[in-house]
Amino acid sequence: MSTTPTVQKILANYESDSPGVKANLHRILMQGRLGGTGKLVILPVDQGFEHGPARSFSVNAPAYDPHYHYQLAIDAGLSAYAAPLGMLEAGASTFAGQIPTILKVNSSNSWATGANQALTGSVEDALRLGCSAIGFTIYPGSDDCFELMEEIREMSAEAKSVGIATVIWSYPRGGALPKSGELALDVGAYAAHMAALLGAHIIKVKLPSDHIEQKDAKKAYEGFDSSTQAKRVAHVVQSCFAGRRIVVFSGGAAKGADAVYQDARDIRDGGGNGSIIGRNTFQRERGEAMAMLDKIIGIYKGEG
Repeated sequence: MSTTPTVQKILANYESDSPGVKANLHRILMQGRLGGTGKLVILPVDQGFEHGPARSFSVNAPAYDPHYHYQLAIDAGLSAYAAPLGMLEAGASTFAGQIPTILKVNSSNSWATGANQALTGSVEDALRLGCSAIGFTIYPGSDDCFELMEEIREMSAEAKSVGIATVIWSYPRGGALPKSGELALDVGAYAAHMAALLGAHIIKVKLPSDHIEQKDAKKAYEGFDSSTQAKRVAHVVQSCFAGRRIVVFSGGAAKGADAVYQDARDIRDGGGNGSIIGRNTFQRERGEAMAMLDKIIGIYKGEG
């Protein structure tokens, strides 16, 4: 498939990046049923690390098998598949070249008391496995956020030097930020902006609520219309260099199908680049998951 004007315009925003990085971004942007549209649907499967295998996969037992997720992403026509080291290694040969992969290089678990993650993969691993990008979580607001930022600065520089793109999961939590403020619009936009400032090519954030948390930010938001989720998405995109960076939104906790579809419509209408949706697909029976992904892709094509 030839590069589309839409993808050319997106890649032109990455002015300092090498042909190698742009080639890997091109692979993701041109993959699958949304290839060339500037929209993405990515399957992330790092929940086993974060929540444990039973909580992640027992509801749909075939999902214990790493090959299941590769095949789901390929058969559904998705843009990329993201997972930690062991998950990608378990299918790297069988599925080599069939879908762009993103190596999640840091991870946590459900027993940790702080907002931090351990390095569990490397740029060298990503190269060895043929990945298009590395993925890294930061927790703006946490006591360990500066250590995480320094780690991704170094890893991103290394990745860029060998032609690999960087995806940053930016999830505000910890420190002086109350739980009630983690999804606030001002907090989410700030977290997305930090990821852009750290050099992310693709930014992953959660959908923001209609709430302003920071006292010092309230005046800046006076008169701002945040009444719809699409308008809030538009503000997050605006906060990522006025739309010069790719922004995708996580699917979040398990929810009903109608809510998943409405999220996709709001992301589309707000100018977001798409969804990175895990539990809401792989925790469903395969046929149901395929139907859901088909519907989501149709929404991003303007069909629903």
